[in-house]
Amino acid sequence: MLEDASASLFGQYLAISRLLAGQLDFHSAIRAVAKEINLIIPNDHMDVCIITPGSTYHTAYESGFETAWSKMSAALIANSPLRDLLMGEVDEMLTADASTDPTFNFSGAFSHPIFEHGLRSRLHVALKVQGETIGALSCSSLQPDFYTPADIAKARSIADLLAPYFFALRAADQAKRSAIVEAEARAREEGLRLGALRLTEALEAERQRIGMDLHDQTLADLTRFAKRLERLSLMPTISGETLEPLFRSLQHSMQDLRQIIEEARPSVLQLFGLADAIENHLERSVRDSGLTIDHQLLDHTEGATDRLGHSVRVALFRIAQEAINNAIRHAQGDRISVRLDCPPGEMLLEIRDDGIGIGKVARRPGSGLENMRTRARLISAGFTYGREHGETFVRVSLPMPEQEIAE
Repeated sequence: MLEDASASLFGQYLAISRLLAGQLDFHSAIRAVAKEINLIIPNDHMDVCIITPGSTYHTAYESGFETAWSKMSAALIANSPLRDLLMGEVDEMLTADASTDPTFNFSGAFSHPIFEHGLRSRLHVALKVQGETIGALSCSSLQPDFYTPADIAKARSIADLLAPYFFALRAADQAKRSAIVEAEARAREEGLRLGALRLTEALEAERQRIGMDLHDQTLADLTRFAKRLERLSLMPTISGETLEPLFRSLQHSMQDLRQIIEEARPSVLQLFGLADAIENHLERSVRDSGLTIDHQLLDHTEGATDRLGHSVRVALFRIAQEAINNAIRHAQGDRISVRLDCPPGEMLLEIRDDGIGIGKVARRPGSGLENMRTRARLISAGFTYGREHGETFVRVSLPMPEQEIAE
């Protein structure tokens, strides 16, 4: 961590902090700090991968030269050579030769850039914010056995500087994307100019508020943090006691940032309810696929879904989202239907398609099917899937008191 960094490196860490300030996207942030990081940890290739919030995907941003890793807009964490680190099972990885190390070369691993570009010696450390892994910093050398545990310690210090800034960039990017996409989608679906205008204005105001909060609070905190580092860099020696206020400031900044995100993320689910959110995703996914698929949502709950708790609604939406995505991508069918119903004592969500069924890949641990089952279990709901009447179905049954449904 930062307290392990020698005083002689503080000037370079300070330069990284300064170079980050004002960078508004991941690509420019990586390019801005690449040279300074190379002075601390020499590398032929460097990349930062960022986990997409609430998903099993990540995106890579590279420096040095471009590989197939960054050409994918989103890649499955389960297929990443860094999956153990990105899943939070380890905080660091170090190998003398990634081309022969089985940790980086497992069945299904997207590791061919390692061989294509000769990335032999590799080190990786987790980017963490409040104990949560949000991505990874990776340095590679064409020479085998190039990095040592001392380089891992330096990489951790760099990761401590990068993580909160990249966390802020990720939050701003997610808020911007969701606000724009959802505003446009609702405007098209509703077909009401005035309603669409009001929705767009409300989301625009929310985006502006998020931007102001990030600028006035988080960026101000990081600027103060940089100034403190500058003063410390002029000191001949630095003790852990002197560094303690810096760590407290960083922790407070992370807490404030998390609060901003939690309070300001409008979504179709939050604004319009579960049924509309599922219908929105279904229509948009079919449209974006370019396929001719008949689709419909049948809601027989008479608004009962909107009386469910927030975490339950999110879980049901994610299950429907995954099932719809699987049907469109893999089923090769002509029809998808989603049904929400309230039979006695339960809430029912069912997704059906007339495609070829669920293959062996979909049944493997860590697959989308397993994720749906886990989400259902976390809200104490039953989960079944199978084939009947020539259709594949995914069914979630949530126990509910009848009076609660009738309210």
